[in-house]
Amino acid sequence: MVDNEEDEEEIIRRRRIERQKLLEVGNQGEALISKLDSDPNPQVIQADSLTDMVTFDDTEDFDFERFVQAKLECIKMAPTSTSDQPSSPSGRLSGVQAPAAMALQDKRRNDPNISGHNNSKPSTFDMFAEEFEVELHHAPGTMALGAMASENHALSDNWDDAEGYYRVRIGEVLDKRYAVYGYTGHGVFSNVVRARDSARGNLEVAIKIIRNNDVMHKSGLRELEVLKKLNDADPQDRFHCLRLYRHFFHKNHLCMVFELMSLNLREVLKKYGRNIGLHIAAIRSYTQQLLLALKLMRKCGILHADIKPDNILVNENKILLKLSDFGSASTIQDNDITPYLVSRFYRAPEIILGVPYDYNVDLWSCSVTLFELHTGQIMFPGKTNNEMLRLMMEVKGRIPGRVIRRGMFRAQHFDEQCNFLYHEVDKVTQKEKMTVIRNLQPTRDLMTDLIGQSKLSEPIFRKVTQFRDLLEKTLMLDPTRRISLNEALQHPFITERMSAATESANPTQ
Repeated sequence: MVDNEEDEEEIIRRRRIERQKLLEVGNQGEALISKLDSDPNPQVIQADSLTDMVTFDDTEDFDFERFVQAKLECIKMAPTSTSDQPSSPSGRLSGVQAPAAMALQDKRRNDPNISGHNNSKPSTFDMFAEEFEVELHHAPGTMALGAMASENHALSDNWDDAEGYYRVRIGEVLDKRYAVYGYTGHGVFSNVVRARDSARGNLEVAIKIIRNNDVMHKSGLRELEVLKKLNDADPQDRFHCLRLYRHFFHKNHLCMVFELMSLNLREVLKKYGRNIGLHIAAIRSYTQQLLLALKLMRKCGILHADIKPDNILVNENKILLKLSDFGSASTIQDNDITPYLVSRFYRAPEIILGVPYDYNVDLWSCSVTLFELHTGQIMFPGKTNNEMLRLMMEVKGRIPGRVIRRGMFRAQHFDEQCNFLYHEVDKVTQKEKMTVIRNLQPTRDLMTDLIGQSKLSEPIFRKVTQFRDLLEKTLMLDPTRRISLNEALQHPFITERMSAATESANPTQ
């Protein structure tokens, strides 16, 4: 039989209906608002104390722009390739959907409410976007104060467009304090504006305006609850989760006010490391900051469930990092078994197999994200869950039988003897066929993928070797064997600094 991919929409539809019924019980929206206003100290799961966290932070010890040039010099010094385009680590990236298209495809499969979204809207960067759209054009839904003639007067007060997005007016003041001066972008659940807060000395902020839709509104309330819990657990803002300043309601829209960041890491990679990736010094700093964010979420009992370059923001100098977009986040108690949690390229094997999962799914997503940032290539660019498993095993070898046997969806990918059932399209007949692979051995070398075409000095080679070792330990196919967050934070890749002397002696590395 095939991978049952054709049944995905029906499965997801049922799950969404069940979740919606749960959300509607007891007027959850009102309960959440009451809880947010009355509970300044939300209960958190008792794990390792935050005071026990590794708190060293290298957000000020590297020059991002200089390392961009260093990475380019490494490529120039290497032998030239016969191909105009660098190949992906797996040799399969050519022709694969871009992450933006892939993410939107999975998002629509997960949520039938997204299908009505108007795809004709111009692409704009949204630092909270559900699907990332890189190119920056004119702002949809944005109007000058006098441009009202062409509005649809059937809409309630003309504040919303036909899809429930708030019609942003440059120059208007929200909540009597936020003067809107720019439009950042839009996603499936919201649009985002830039504003100046007159109550805080014209501090520049980002305001996420949730669509005027019951499903979107309730999703926004859940995200608000998660953000409040994270903020309360980190009053000194040391653990790299995006800061929520406050929230308010404006013309039936939930609005969340955030600290303003500059770019997401998808944009950084496109602008500074297209096809070649970022310097290992930047990767080291980003790794540390992401691990601290994971540590905070674990302390609060929260799974992010959508970590990828699109949802990681940096400040203007690309040094300070913040994890963002908690719209898919849930508590550890609410982790439903579904094979389509997390965007596909960043999806852990236990999710695909239907094994009960925990915080380690976020560690997996962080790890493949960091690989992508360093190489400029998606680590596992599978078109289906089945192909994702094969690509993982090409790097890590066979998935242990003890993991396979725990999977609710194991029969879609493995037989009774735990042999892999690979589903592919026959190149001649164009019909899907299944191949039983009994001895699937690793065919990709992780170190080769990480080095690529670069010519490295010995100190930089040592650092990349440490990075490879950390990835090997965070990407164990058995989630119970993955390195802990404390161990990861104490790994030599993090703790051994790249000395200024080494960097000065090797300016092109």
